[in-house]
Amino acid sequence: MKDESILKDNLTTSQIKEVASLDLVEIINHLLSVLNPREQDVLRRRYGLVGVEKETLESIGRAHKLTRERIRQIENVGVNKIKKNTNSQALVGGLNTLIHDLLVEHGGVLDKEHLFKILARLAELQNSNHKSSDYNNHLNFLISRIINDNLDQISEDQIFNDLIKLKEYTVNHLAEVATEALDKISEAKLMVATDDLIDLILKSESYRKHQSKFEVADKPDFSSYLKSSLSEYSGKVWPNRVVYGLIKSIKKLDQNKFGHWGHSSSREILPKTINDKIYLVLKDHGKPMYYGDIAKRITELGFDSKSVNTATTHNELILDDKYVLVGRGMYGLKEWGYQNGTVADVVEAILKAEASPMTKEALTNAVMKQRLVKQTTINLALMNKNRFKKTTDGKYTLVDNAKK
Repeated sequence: MKDESILKDNLTTSQIKEVASLDLVEIINHLLSVLNPREQDVLRRRYGLVGVEKETLESIGRAHKLTRERIRQIENVGVNKIKKNTNSQALVGGLNTLIHDLLVEHGGVLDKEHLFKILARLAELQNSNHKSSDYNNHLNFLISRIINDNLDQISEDQIFNDLIKLKEYTVNHLAEVATEALDKISEAKLMVATDDLIDLILKSESYRKHQSKFEVADKPDFSSYLKSSLSEYSGKVWPNRVVYGLIKSIKKLDQNKFGHWGHSSSREILPKTINDKIYLVLKDHGKPMYYGDIAKRITELGFDSKSVNTATTHNELILDDKYVLVGRGMYGLKEWGYQNGTVADVVEAILKAEASPMTKEALTNAVMKQRLVKQTTINLALMNKNRFKKTTDGKYTLVDNAKK
C-alpha cells in the first residue's frame, strides 16, 4: 500500500514502532486486563470504551447497585492500578512519545479535537480494521487519565476550545494573537480561505510581537510522514502549522462546508435555515444552478440532520429577491449583477442604461449576461411594440412611453 511505503521510507525504526503501536482498541484491552471484572466494567462504561457508550456515575451505580461516589472510587482505583502496572507503561510509551512530538511540532499546544483527529488518522493508516471515529473515547481516556503526567488540559476558556498542551508551554501569546485575528474577522465580516486566514495572522501586530514562539524545528523523518499523511496540511498549512493549530483552537472561529473561515455567528459559516444553505451553495458554485441541483447539493453536503426537498428549495428561491430566475428553473444571485423580471424587462433596462439604440446582436449579448435563454425568446420580447421599436437603421430602442 502507498501509506505503508511512505511509512517505511520516512520513519526511523523507533518512530515506526510508535505509530504502529496505535491500535488503541488493543491497547485499551491490554490495559484493562490488569483489573478485576467490576473495575473493567466501570471504566468501559464511564469512558465509552470498546463498544459501549459513555455513561454517568449515576447510571453505572444503578447497574452495580452502588452509590455514585462508590463508582467514582472504583474508577480511581482502576486508573491507579493501570498507571502503576509496568506493562501498562510499556504499552503507552510509544503513544506518549508520539503525542509529545505532535505537540512540539505544533508549538506545544493543540485543540483537543484536532489532536484526536491527527492521532486517529495515523492510527487508521496502520490499522485498517478500525475507523477514526472509533478512537476518540479511547484517546480521551488515555490522555486524561493514563498518560497525563506531562500534559495539561484547558477547558471552559473564553477564547479557546478544549486544549491539550505540554506543561512547560504557555498560551498567553496564543490568546493575544487569537483575539486580534477574531476581532479583524468580526469587524470586517470576513469569510476567508485557510491560506488567506494564515496570511491575515502572519501580518498581525500580535503575531509579529510573538513570532519567535511560533517557530518550530522539524524532525525531518517524523515531519515528512506527518505532512504526507494529513491531507489538510497542504498549501501554507504545514510551514505555518503552529498558526493553523491556533486557528483550529479559537472558540468563536468556525469553518463552513466549503473550507472558508469566519465568525461562528455568521450564517455563511454555520447556516441555520434552508435559505442560508441555498445562498452558500450558489455562492460556492459561482454561477446559476437548477433548483433541483441546489437541493441535491444541500443534501450531499449534510449541513445538519434537517432534511431538504426540491419543492421547499424552489419556494425559497421564488420568494426571496436575492435570487433571480435566469433561465428555465435556473437561479443565480442578484449580487452577481442579475436583475429580476422578464426578458422584456431585462431588454428595457439594458436600453435605458445604454441611452441609445442598439443592434440586435449587441442586445442579445447583453441579455445573455442576464438570462440563460434562447435567441427566439429574445426575439419574441423585441416584438412587443408597446415597449420597443426598430429604427430605420435596424437598431432597437424604447418607445416613448417606455422611456418614462
